[in-house]
Amino acid sequence: MDVRLDGRVALITGSSRGIGLAIAQQMAASGASVMISSRKAETLEAAVTTLGERGAWFVANAGDPDDAAACVEATITRFGRIDILVNNAATNPYMGKTIDIDRPRLDKTISVNWAAPLMWTQLAWQAWMQDHGGTVLNIASIGGLSVETTIGAYNATKAALLHLTRTLAAELAPGVRVNSIAPGLVKTDMARALWERGEEAIARTLPMHRLGEPEDIARAATFLCSDAASWITGTNLVVDGGALL
Repeated sequence: MDVRLDGRVALITGSSRGIGLAIAQQMAASGASVMISSRKAETLEAAVTTLGERGAWFVANAGDPDDAAACVEATITRFGRIDILVNNAATNPYMGKTIDIDRPRLDKTISVNWAAPLMWTQLAWQAWMQDHGGTVLNIASIGGLSVETTIGAYNATKAALLHLTRTLAAELAPGVRVNSIAPGLVKTDMARALWERGEEAIARTLPMHRLGEPEDIARAATFLCSDAASWITGTNLVVDGGALL
């Protein structure tokens, strides 16, 4: 099956590195024009060179409403449309029992991991998708499907994102499809503290005997945003090497 995105425009949050950049690279290779965004210009400048002529970048803090609106407007100005929105940006400022989290870090986690995907989807809907259709993909986590006592606040926001995905899929159909991916442990900088010291031991516990790579998520993301998945909406695709088994 040849999965192509020719003529499409994708906007991806949190995409200067890791899973977000891998999705941008895969979508560009599949024919899409791609706007990448994150908080730091220097990392975006380096990242966009890997996308060739199909890439552009815009500095935006995913949790800032003004930044989000400016980025959506910049995407429309640069490419004329937004066919695909990938809500990938996430944060985890707190590790520990949920019962002990302080309010500022809780608010930040909720703002970036749940409120921001809703806000960016609203903006993309209002700017383009309401009249022209499109696809929204939320990057969640298998943490939203399980319980861990060391990262519970983060996982709760991902569980909420999974529910938001289904809600928006029902509300925005039939013109806009909304799906999510729940990655397992992927070798990214954000997750480095979880895997770097014990990669081999963790891999042995997984049925596939390896940790995930950003490209594993990127291929699934490109499929879900393509016409090959045109009858899929409101669905969460687990990509975890069998971890939940």
